[in-house]
Amino acid sequence: MESVVGTVIVGCILLAAVGFIVAKMISDRKKGKGHCGCDCGSCRKCH
Repeated sequence: MESVVGTVIVGCILLAAVGFIVAKMISDRKKGKGHCGCDCGSCRKCH
């Protein structure tokens, strides 16, 4: 039973971390920050 509790806690922490990363990516995207470092001349996926 203790191993299940540990697994659930670690899973919740990982889920929270992934959620934070996705929220940050969405926020950056809405602010116009792309993944190409503002050099969209060499990036075909920005716009």
